[in-house]
Amino acid sequence: MHRRDGDRDDRRQQRRLSMPTRMMMPLADNSAYFGVMPGSLLNPRIYGAKVISLHADNPGAGRPAIQGFVALFDHDTGTPLALVDGAAITALRTAAVSGLATRHLARPDASSLGLFGCGVQASAHLEAICAVRDIDEVRVWGRSAEKAHAFADEHAGRTRTNARIVAVSDPQIAAACDIVCTTTSSNEPIVHGEWVRRGTHVNLVGAYTPTTREADTTLIANGRVYVDALASAFAEAGDILLPIEEGAIDRTHVAGELGSLLLSQIAGRTADDDITIYKSLGLVAQDLVAAHAAYLKSKHRVH
Repeated sequence: MHRRDGDRDDRRQQRRLSMPTRMMMPLADNSAYFGVMPGSLLNPRIYGAKVISLHADNPGAGRPAIQGFVALFDHDTGTPLALVDGAAITALRTAAVSGLATRHLARPDASSLGLFGCGVQASAHLEAICAVRDIDEVRVWGRSAEKAHAFADEHAGRTRTNARIVAVSDPQIAAACDIVCTTTSSNEPIVHGEWVRRGTHVNLVGAYTPTTREADTTLIANGRVYVDALASAFAEAGDILLPIEEGAIDRTHVAGELGSLLLSQIAGRTADDDITIYKSLGLVAQDLVAAHAAYLKSKHRVH
C-alpha cells in the first residue's frame, strides 16, 4: 500500500515532538481559566509545560491577563532546568509567530498596520510587524479611546520604521490597512469582512475558545486561512468553528498550518488581491523553545 507524503511528514514530526492538546479549565465560577500545556522536544532535547492563569478582566485593573510560568526539564536526565516567566514568553513568541506569518503572507509592499487592542500583545505585535515590513502608518483602535491615545503616545518614535502612530475611534478605519492584527479579549467580532480591503493580511490573536471570535464570518469566508495547528484550531478556534457551524465554510476552507507553508508543502498568497488570515492559538513547542533560549541566555550571563 502506498503511503501519502503527508502521512510520512506527520510521523516524522511525531518523532521530533510530543504535544498533547492543551487543557484550558474554567474556574468553578467560570470567572477565568487555568491552563496546562505539556510538551516534549528532541531539538532542543527538553520537555516541560506552560502553566498559566488567564483572567481576561485583569488589564482593566492594571494586571496582566496571563500569568504563570514555563517549567523546563532536561530530556535525558529529567533534571529541572528553569522556571521562566509565562507572561513574558507568551507575549514574545505570540508576536514573533504573527510576524513570521506576516513575513510570508502579507504583500511585500504592505506599509500600514491596523492594531486592535492596546495591551501587551498590541505592543509586541507592533514591534514584530514593523520588523518584517516597512510600516509607515499605524492605526490603533481600542474599546477605551483614552487607552488607545495613550498607546499611540507611548510608542511614538519607537518603531524600527519610525511609523506614524495614531489612535482612531472607528474600528473600520483601523481595518482599512494593509496588515491588521487583533489582540483583544473580545468575545464578539470586532473586525468585519466588509471593512477589510482586498490584499490585506490579518493576524487573529485574541480569541481562544470555540465560542469566541474577533472576526466575523464574512471575513473568514473571504480569506485564505492558515493556523498554527489544525488539531487545536478545529477544537478551540471560534473564529473558524463558528463559521463552520453556520454552514458558511467547511474544514477544507483552512489552507493548512503555518509550518507546512514554511516547508513549501502548501501555497501561500497567490495574488495581490488575496485576503490572507493567520489564526493564532499558540503551540507549547514554541513556548518551550522560547523559554529554552531565555534559559541559555541567562545561563551564559551567569557564567
